[in-house]
Amino acid sequence: MKISGAQMVIEALIAENVDTVFGYPGGAIMNIYDEIYKQNSFKHILTRHEQAAVHAAEGYAKVSGKVGVAMITSGPGFTNAVTGLADAYMDSVPLVVISGQVPMSLIGTDAFQEIDAVGISRSCTKHNYLVTDAKDLPRVLKEAFYIASSGRPGPVHVDIPKDITAQIEVFDYSTPIHLETYKPTIKGNVRQIKKAVMAIKEAKRPLFYIGGGAINSNAAQEVREFVKMTGIPAVETFMARGTLRYDDPLLISMPGMHGSYAANMAMSETDLMISLGARFDDRVTGKLSEFAKHAKIIHVDVDPASISKIVKVDYPIVGDLRHVVKNMMEIASSVIEKERYEPWLESVEHFDKLHPLSYKEDSDKLKPQWVIQRVGELLGECANITTDVGQHQMWTAQFYPFSRPRQLISSGGLGTMGFGFPAAIGVKVADFERVSINITGDGSILMNIQELMTAVEKKIPVINIILNNNFLGMVRQWQTLFYDKRHSETDLSMQPDFVMLAKAFGGIGYVVHTKEEFDAALNDAVEKNIVAMIDVRIDRFENVMPMVPSGGSLFNMMLEYKEK
Repeated sequence: MKISGAQMVIEALIAENVDTVFGYPGGAIMNIYDEIYKQNSFKHILTRHEQAAVHAAEGYAKVSGKVGVAMITSGPGFTNAVTGLADAYMDSVPLVVISGQVPMSLIGTDAFQEIDAVGISRSCTKHNYLVTDAKDLPRVLKEAFYIASSGRPGPVHVDIPKDITAQIEVFDYSTPIHLETYKPTIKGNVRQIKKAVMAIKEAKRPLFYIGGGAINSNAAQEVREFVKMTGIPAVETFMARGTLRYDDPLLISMPGMHGSYAANMAMSETDLMISLGARFDDRVTGKLSEFAKHAKIIHVDVDPASISKIVKVDYPIVGDLRHVVKNMMEIASSVIEKERYEPWLESVEHFDKLHPLSYKEDSDKLKPQWVIQRVGELLGECANITTDVGQHQMWTAQFYPFSRPRQLISSGGLGTMGFGFPAAIGVKVADFERVSINITGDGSILMNIQELMTAVEKKIPVINIILNNNFLGMVRQWQTLFYDKRHSETDLSMQPDFVMLAKAFGGIGYVVHTKEEFDAALNDAVEKNIVAMIDVRIDRFENVMPMVPSGGSLFNMMLEYKEK
């Protein structure tokens, strides 16, 4: 059939079974928005800022495993969205972001709201397109969804000039995808897998190092079975929390800059690191010359460019983690002897007993760690937890009892303040039955506070728990520890009344100073099931500990901060 380019976009979204689009209209994308008005196959959620639209699409994608979709207009509409694209690129989130562009005849003339969108997005997308003929739209959109969701997932940007959305051409979405230079490896090399399993068999101190790829590849169940079958202890990166249950006896905790003592010591003492979908991020490795220096390394990853990119590995295996782990289990089942690793497990248990992950209670001040633990006690598996970025993010990773994959939704690689609230909206849209909690700070929450209006208007009940210390907490912590307490521009003593702010947008607000008040506020917010902000006044100078100083060795942790 012959239809306009704008209609083609709608038909492609329907063909891809898209049920929700997040976006913000403008002149260059108006033809597509006119077609959105005419259809009833999917819902559109109008955010109040383009960055928030992309973050909401990220939250939707991360919790559902589906491709998230966002639409924005040209010029500032696109530049506002770049932070979301970069965030999704760093965290391997499958997105298709469609932007409007000025008409073809105006490209390169500095026209009103013109920007080189594909030039800007090239470095922060898995792939991007500028569509110059409506005949190409069906192919481009089909490829975009395929590229976004296959191999190592990521955001794909499609830029469409306004005159192309008005062109009338034949729409045929049945043509098979053929990308000569893009063929992700799914099955791992059997010879390499056998070598890796034999290395596990011979190791005395093996350690699973589980990364976000375990979540992205939907391999959590297989990883759980593999860990249990081998009896080998495991650490999870921040992006992998929930791959193993919090109460799994073989789960040590999270490694890295704010990892537990036991996890970091295990990383330092292992003789064989089994990396499953991790990218050896600098926040995990610390000083590279001292990282796992006694260990051989197995690295399984679907992205060949990630293998040996940062740390040289001994057993590289390119392939989809779910497939590779299944193959490894088939071989390992007949050769692995759990008893071999028992002395190693005792050593790991000793590390944990020596310096367990803990905090000191204070009768006069609410501790943020207690707040997070309490949310876990009251809601546990019934909640999806989104965070912003800062101290609250690390406390959440340390102290929330994650029991399933895709339960923690956060900004990992880019570390984007303002991510949490719009992402929590997308999370709630994708998983409406569970409570959507955004754990945030009084700095982060203000960065996309306008989305209170989106959540209230669309009746998306997100509960924002603000761990309010009137500081840019993590920056203040670094200034305290490494800059002789010169708290330069981190004091946020002047803040809005968050209770009144919530009410002004049509939600509900609470201010909390005690444990009893927190319980009452959270229970009331859950029961009322409306957009809520819980302003929790915490100890202003609480630090995230342990801490590995930037560029330091994992085994050289600061376990606590003592006033000089």
